[in-house]
Amino acid sequence: MTELVRNPEAMAKAQAEVRGAFKGKATIAEDDLNELSYLKLVIKEALRLHTPAPLLLPRVCRETCRVMGYDVPKGTVVFVNMWAICRDPKYWDDPEEFRPERFENSNLDFRGTNYEFLPFGGGRRICPGINLGVANIELALASLLYHFDWKLPDGVGPKDVDVREAAGLFGSKKTSLILHPITRIPPAASA
Repeated sequence: MTELVRNPEAMAKAQAEVRGAFKGKATIAEDDLNELSYLKLVIKEALRLHTPAPLLLPRVCRETCRVMGYDVPKGTVVFVNMWAICRDPKYWDDPEEFRPERFENSNLDFRGTNYEFLPFGGGRRICPGINLGVANIELALASLLYHFDWKLPDGVGPKDVDVREAAGLFGSKKTSLILHPITRIPPAASA
């Protein structure tokens, strides 16, 4: 929601998609979410910029190796900084910008096979709750976009919204997002 509020064009596009897909429905069910391609791009981009676990679970090096010019002895505990990888200009154009369209014609996925995009980790230690987590995010976000319009407090512009993250093992906002929901009555329900 923070990134959508900061990027009104993306918010409008996501809301238009959700409202077009569920026109006249009172509620949204999980089965309905397959139609929402732009919403999925928004979620991927949010996961790239605000990865749930900035540092993946530690790994132990099974054999001595050389990584980027550094010797890594067998038995060394290694942390993967996914936050830095997901913002590395070597892999991402304009890495600090929220642009869901970057995933539009891309095979990049967060299921653990693309090493530049592993918000849930990869391999045997990939997050076991990935499917449940993504389904819950999709359903909640689609519902929020479908049922409400969102307004910032008076005097606050989209670019004034703070996106800084708190230090810690898990990604969380440093400051709360404050929005005013405006209940939207779907056109078919208002007749």
